[in-house]
Amino acid sequence: MVSRAIAALNASGDGTRIEERIVHTGQHYDPAMSDVFFQALKIPSPAYHLGIGSGGHGAQTGRMLEALEPVLEKEKPDVVLVYGDTNSTLAGALCAAKLHIPVAHVEAGLRSFNRRMPEEINRVMTDHLSSLLFAPTEAAVRNLKAEGIREGVIRTGDVMYDAVLFFREKVGQLAAGVLERFGVKPGNYAFATVHRAENTDDPERWAEIIQGLTAVARSGLPVVWPVHPRTRERLDGFDVPGLHLLDPLPYFETQALLMHARVALTDSGGLQKEAAFHKVPCVTLRDETEWVELIEHGVNQSAGANARQIVTLALAARWPSAEFPREMYGDGGTSQIIVSRLRSYVPC
Repeated sequence: MVSRAIAALNASGDGTRIEERIVHTGQHYDPAMSDVFFQALKIPSPAYHLGIGSGGHGAQTGRMLEALEPVLEKEKPDVVLVYGDTNSTLAGALCAAKLHIPVAHVEAGLRSFNRRMPEEINRVMTDHLSSLLFAPTEAAVRNLKAEGIREGVIRTGDVMYDAVLFFREKVGQLAAGVLERFGVKPGNYAFATVHRAENTDDPERWAEIIQGLTAVARSGLPVVWPVHPRTRERLDGFDVPGLHLLDPLPYFETQALLMHARVALTDSGGLQKEAAFHKVPCVTLRDETEWVELIEHGVNQSAGANARQIVTLALAARWPSAEFPREMYGDGGTSQIIVSRLRSYVPC
């Protein structure tokens, strides 16, 4: 997470520090999906807020490029650090590369092998523009090698695992109050999120997912679902016993509810991992996942957008008896590894 990387940037053992300038494109502009995370995780306020907002992929990415170029020309950074697989990620990488500024990509090498996903296009193109590729897993390193990318690849572990470890005590202290506020008991509810365009913009897939989540709730397993702003209007007036539709939640409340869920039901890449970090089985509402190791170790199963599969897998989900090898995501020191490699590009 950005907060851990920034903390590492400012905590060098030799007393030096790397200056950072956070650029917020505005792709996530709803206060519940943006401002709250800066506040809760104590991320410094952005030096630049581009205010791009929503729009089609081409229009949104183009507006980001137009707004980013003068920022990078003014700041003249030694390296541009981009995270993940959003349109902001691609715009930052493309703008920097055209200005001959080295790009460092956190979460490099992830592949779902589904080119219909905008995120897949973003991550592939960003990797091929990057000088430093911070790959979270061995699978990610193999993916990059298969595409001929070998230089600048560093197996780092996962920054989200860093964050879960760093904030676990605080989340644990808040958990009882959070669960009581939402009227659920530990181990006796499902935690759901749905936001990907492949699901929300496809009427058939959306209908199957709604049917599946509704059936899980009616089976006696309550479903707690923080609803993404872009899908909220489709659920206005929707009332099913046991299906708790919430506004987007802050990071700590999300982690508290996820930590004590019986199962996670999600199309989010990040939540799949966080569920595993908390030893919560996951059912992925997609036909594939870039986090293939979770499937291989039996802590995640793919239901696609099939209502019957969603119900069957959700009600049968159990954490496997075999120990899940968490070291595949590092030991909590990913941010320090990233910063140590960034220093080779940044004069101190």
